[in-house]
Amino acid sequence: MNRIVIILFLVLPAAIPRAATAQQLPIYSQYLHNKFLINPAVAGSDGYTTLNLTAREQWAGYSGAPRTFSFSAQTRILKSSHRIRDVRGRRVYRPGSDGRVGLGGYIFNDRNGAILRTGIQSSYSYHIWLYPETQLSFGLAFTGYHFRINERELTFEDQNEPWLTNDLRRGIFVPDFSFGMHVLNARYSAGFAAEQLFESFGRLGSDAYSGFRMKRHYNLFATYNISTSLYSELQPSAMARISDHMIPQFDFGLTYMYNDEFWAGMAYRTGGAVIANVGVMFQNIFMGYSFDFTTQEIQRMTYGTHEIVIAIRYGDSRRRYRWLDRY
Repeated sequence: MNRIVIILFLVLPAAIPRAATAQQLPIYSQYLHNKFLINPAVAGSDGYTTLNLTAREQWAGYSGAPRTFSFSAQTRILKSSHRIRDVRGRRVYRPGSDGRVGLGGYIFNDRNGAILRTGIQSSYSYHIWLYPETQLSFGLAFTGYHFRINERELTFEDQNEPWLTNDLRRGIFVPDFSFGMHVLNARYSAGFAAEQLFESFGRLGSDAYSGFRMKRHYNLFATYNISTSLYSELQPSAMARISDHMIPQFDFGLTYMYNDEFWAGMAYRTGGAVIANVGVMFQNIFMGYSFDFTTQEIQRMTYGTHEIVIAIRYGDSRRRYRWLDRY
């Protein structure tokens, strides 16, 4: 019976309102360097083409702790050269595209205890200008992933245990959608996203699993840049993660940036975690590292949480701003 209770906490956190705080989605510490992972509206918002690899080992040294890998790509369909088109017998010049569409996608592998998720996400974003220097973006993303229980992580006295069905061994495919909004300015940015919008669920062959749903998650973030000298800036930031199956979580951080080539910052995450991060930009390659130190009891049994980000960005400044009318 105790094993049944363990599976309930691993597999059915959504069926136990506010009783379990198990994370259903990966948590990142360097999301400020790749906001696309938490908001589909960010795809192509800066005009660059970016490839990003993220690897996160949570509570290193603790058996069954969350581990996440993701590879993302995003770009913007920039304004193309004018083309000659025939309109009612007249030859007119019109641009091939208006430069407002962004595209993105990523693949991911996430392990959390006995739960394994491997999937993809594809995103479409649309960008409009509120003011000459302020951009508003909307994004919609489709997510699909293969969800299964790793039976090798579990031990049953009865090999015919009904909770360990063939469906759980083979896994199920879970589709869902996400929606986001993003405001970008030279001085500030803010975003809102709703993940697992439809709260998809999988039928695992029995009515006993009808309560298994992936709960909707909401992400809100904001940053503001404060110039301290000609080459350096301070960036305060805030982040909120909200879901009705877990206690709301908030991040408050401060990052120092020098000449857009070096970053170093600290953040506090409610629930008991202090995060240190550092990053460097060399030409078009960005490398970042963060270390999470939790003040909870589990820290005695782990080596902390480590996250590494490597990104490559394409497109010079002239290309980046081709979608602005003044260029």
